[in-house]
Amino acid sequence: MTAGLRTIIYPVKDLARAKALFGALLGVEPYADEPYYVGFKDAGQDVGLDPNGHAKGMTGPVPYWHVSDLRSTLAALLEAGAEPLQDVLDVGGGKLIAFVRDADGNLIGLTQDPSPQDPSAM
Repeated sequence: MTAGLRTIIYPVKDLARAKALFGALLGVEPYADEPYYVGFKDAGQDVGLDPNGHAKGMTGPVPYWHVSDLRSTLAALLEAGAEPLQDVLDVGGGKLIAFVRDADGNLIGLTQDPSPQDPSAM
């Protein structure tokens, strides 16, 4: 089950320039501002900037589907022929991400928010 597309991550080469551009576009300050990731939230959207994205195989922006069970969704996509690019990774507080490439080269991201009962989320 998905909760839809609410996150998009852009691979960037110059994090400072991209941060300035997206700050101007969105009109908000980043909620996360680290050398490895800058994240903005605006109008229910999460927009992320990843300076390591190109090295991970990101060829452009990656939309992330919010799912309730990332591992089973990832397994289903792999079974359906997707190529794994980023295995399941906890990016902090129990939030999980992964992404794959479909047969046409499109990137599909998955994210799962930590459950309230998850002790790692506290």
